[in-house]
Amino acid sequence: MQEWSIQQIARIAGTTSRTLRHYDDIGLLPPSRIGSNGYRYYDEQSLVRLQRILLLRELGLGLSQIEDVLTHQQDEQAALTTHLTLLKDEQQRLARQVAAVEHTIEVLAGRTQLMADEMFDGFDHTEHKDEVEQRWGKDAYQQSDNWWKDMSDDERRSWMKDVQQLQTDWVAAAKSGEATDSPVAQGLAERHVAWLSSIPGTPSAQSQDNVKPYVRALAQMYVEDERFAANYGGTQEATFVRDALLHYLAD
Repeated sequence: MQEWSIQQIARIAGTTSRTLRHYDDIGLLPPSRIGSNGYRYYDEQSLVRLQRILLLRELGLGLSQIEDVLTHQQDEQAALTTHLTLLKDEQQRLARQVAAVEHTIEVLAGRTQLMADEMFDGFDHTEHKDEVEQRWGKDAYQQSDNWWKDMSDDERRSWMKDVQQLQTDWVAAAKSGEATDSPVAQGLAERHVAWLSSIPGTPSAQSQDNVKPYVRALAQMYVEDERFAANYGGTQEATFVRDALLHYLAD
């Protein structure tokens, strides 16, 4: 039976050995065997399970929710068929987003007239509703949802532009070799904390006392959760963001 080492699986799946060890520690993805040298090895069945885990993570489920799904839906072929349907739906949504951004580029280039409905086709701010409610409560989600709905198209466009610029600046700083305690990195950290505190419903917006624990928790998630890490170019860049934020909060 073919099997792979933990390092091979991490490389193939685009994750980290640390993540795979964590999945083992919580019983989500035990290795098929552990060698006499203490190394973890994974067989084909383990790879199928890991694929399901990563797919469910991309759909926004937490690890405890994923464990429930895997426990109650053990028919892997049926489960992956369901995943495939969801992925195709997501593919269609992303295709609509691509078309929306292309439309905006055409508008900015002066080649067509702006159509607000087309600009935001495929964008769904409610996609993380369940996760937000689970982490911070229904009231937190409702406040942020009302805030988003009350904004005009211009305000939403400006807000999204600011967020994208902040992410771009983080990635640039990380790739340029900036130290996490440098003025550039700490300036970005200040902007980041101010941005998080400006969103109604977030713990940092509700109370100044919540800012440090909330941002610390998020900073760690940027590294541990592939979805967040991808926003900053990958785990290495996300680690830079986390460390810069933690240094800023320590002052």
